[in-house]
Amino acid sequence: MSFEQVHLDKRCRKLVSEIWRIGLPLLLAGIFLVCTGPAAYATSDGPAQLPIAYVQTAMANTPAPGTTILVSAGGSLQTALNNAKCGDTIKLAAGATFSGVFTLPAKACDTLHWIIVRTSAPNSSLPAEGKRMTPCYSGVTSLPGRPSFNCGTAQKLLAKVNYPQGFGIGPFKLASGANHYRLVGLEITRSSGTGFIGSLIAGFGPVNHIIVDRVWMHGSRQDDTASGIIFNGMTYAAVIDSYLSDFHCVSVTGSCSEAHAVTGGGGSIATGPLRVAGNFLEASTENILFGGSYATITPTDIEIRRNHFFKPMTWKKGQAGYVGGTNGNPFVVKNHFELKNGIRVLVEGNIFENNWGGFSQSGYSILLTPKSQSGPNGTNLCPSCAVTDVTIRYNKISHTGAGISMANLPSDNGGIAHAGARYSIHDTTIDDIQAAFYVGSGTLFQVLNGWSTNPLNSITINHVTGFPDPGSRIMSLGNKITNPHMFGFTFTNNIVGKSLYPIWSTGGLTDCAIYNVPLLSLNSCFTSWKFTDNAVIATSTVNYPPSVWPVGNYFPATVSTVAFTSFNSASLGNYLLLSSSPYQDMGSDGKDLGADMNAIAAATANVY
Repeated sequence: MSFEQVHLDKRCRKLVSEIWRIGLPLLLAGIFLVCTGPAAYATSDGPAQLPIAYVQTAMANTPAPGTTILVSAGGSLQTALNNAKCGDTIKLAAGATFSGVFTLPAKACDTLHWIIVRTSAPNSSLPAEGKRMTPCYSGVTSLPGRPSFNCGTAQKLLAKVNYPQGFGIGPFKLASGANHYRLVGLEITRSSGTGFIGSLIAGFGPVNHIIVDRVWMHGSRQDDTASGIIFNGMTYAAVIDSYLSDFHCVSVTGSCSEAHAVTGGGGSIATGPLRVAGNFLEASTENILFGGSYATITPTDIEIRRNHFFKPMTWKKGQAGYVGGTNGNPFVVKNHFELKNGIRVLVEGNIFENNWGGFSQSGYSILLTPKSQSGPNGTNLCPSCAVTDVTIRYNKISHTGAGISMANLPSDNGGIAHAGARYSIHDTTIDDIQAAFYVGSGTLFQVLNGWSTNPLNSITINHVTGFPDPGSRIMSLGNKITNPHMFGFTFTNNIVGKSLYPIWSTGGLTDCAIYNVPLLSLNSCFTSWKFTDNAVIATSTVNYPPSVWPVGNYFPATVSTVAFTSFNSASLGNYLLLSSSPYQDMGSDGKDLGADMNAIAAATANVY
């Protein structure tokens, strides 16, 4: 059965459209989950295999039928952790602070006997299960530069767990063999002014069944805090419905070079399945990164759904309210989401906002780039690293220097990773790309191979509505003519905006895409490809007449010809086609050209 048949059958599509018409977003989100939740997943989406295992994170899946251990202000959290039996609940006094390094010890727990560490505040005073925690519940009504929390009355209902020192990892360490822990209703943080720390939560050795649920996890305003949680060596682990903020590294003078809210993909211990869902994720370098370090394993079955990826514009030098390091240097910014090592990754229903380049990168919001990192003395740290079977669907990407890059490139020492292949990107909008302001290339998509063997292959980009910087490119293609050709490239049913150089080379006289002709570049870069049923807006008929393009595409002269519901200068518009649009039902599959805006609205309902 095909993905289209499973994902949204005719009944689901009709129901979603009708609910969207009458304006019931909460119900719409529920219908979307019924139609597209894990039980409805097909085994693949286009060329990409979907995850084959998922983390079950409902409270009903983590029973703790034992006794309750109360820890009052000034009490010992570590003693409570040491003494807890499988099935117990540890309640930390709401509003109290517990400072130190706390180890979650290994115990012989199982799926019927979890250990829950939580605030003593009652469930009725916290966000309901499935709703995102915000700093409101720790008495903070707003954070400058971030979206409004829409607080009622802010109260200190969370228990604060604080790492008081510099360097190292804390406040939570997971002992080798730790398992079946759920953290709920906590503020997990570090002391301000103590310098660099590595991560707020990390494991040492294999750990399993770890769920971080409805917490506020954050660094400090100007210190280097490299990571919120490091997933290395974790199986059946999740961060859900939480607020992660202030993870950053100061450029040039900082003690770290990259900061992430969530990271993993290193080491030699099996990792995955993993779930990152329903969160606000804020970090300077990459909000989520998998890979980029020594590894002999590749994490598998990663679900990234319904998160708000965000970088405050106050971190961009020159903007009002600017905040950087104490010396004034800005934080290092690269991407929203980067994969250097990961297999079977589903990225669905997320909102990506605010990303810029200028720190060795070109401002791409999403970067898929398998990498065998170079080590000392010319060594390769991860020749087995792979990025394969990645599905990116029903997302919104806005305010960025460039869109999505897929690049198989060698490490600095020339080493190559194992594989980069089988990507499915569909029903996603990409808008407000500004090359100058967001310090990027302005390109919508980059497809680039630098490997002399096993080239980048099997990419489908389908039903995307995207707008490059008008002075840049719809697509940058790159591959040395001495390398093997890329293959299996499909670009269909998309609506793309005006660009000065629609399909262009990534650079160099020996590149496959040296021609100022889209058809010739596609033929030169790929042994097999499909480029049809796309609407390419306002392309110069002098430099790029239809005769230089593959047959079967459309060339509307203006945006108004397309008939969007609201274009809004390609910034947060409503790109649903009006009934007057000539591109309704014109897709090769009988659907409207461009992204399915109703499905995106359903998938991202209440993600902001």
